Amino acid sequence: MSVDITDLSAWQQPETIMAALRLPQIAVVGMSSNELRASNFVGYYMHRNGYQVTPVNPREKEIYGLKSFDTLQDIPAQIDVVDVFRDSSAVPEIARAAVEIGAKYLWLQFGVVSAEGIAIAEAGGVQCIVDKCIKIEHARYQGRMHWLGFNTERISAQRKKD
Repeated sequence: MSVDITDLSAWQQPETIMAALRLPQIAVVGMSSNELRASNFVGYYMHRNGYQVTPVNPREKEIYGLKSFDTLQDIPAQIDVVDVFRDSSAVPEIARAAVEIGAKYLWLQFGVVSAEGIAIAEAGGVQCIVDKCIKIEHARYQGRMHWLGFNTERISAQRKKD
């Protein structure tokens, strides 16, 4: 069970990203209480923007007043999006857990890519978003970058093609 990850664009489609961002319950696997860690800032940002954020980290008890759980299976609420801030080698196990809890999306942050994890999630009916930051994509499609036109393709870093 494997997928070809030489081209990640199949897991970076704007429609899939926007659909995931419309769902309120996010589990952040690997969220840290260390304010210098990206997982901390992303979790905080998503929480401040109205999402129900659930930290998943056995080394943490509470982050920003939010109870941290050891595993996805320990969370009593339904989770829509599983956002992963762990090494790629941990993704297959997390993907199995995402399938088990009935998550709709498995979101792998920048640099987190696992062909096996993607295959497991997709075989279990969980859509994947890979090598994208949920905070940046939220800002692009629903936050301040959206207000400034960054998702309109009118402002772009791409050279205009003749």
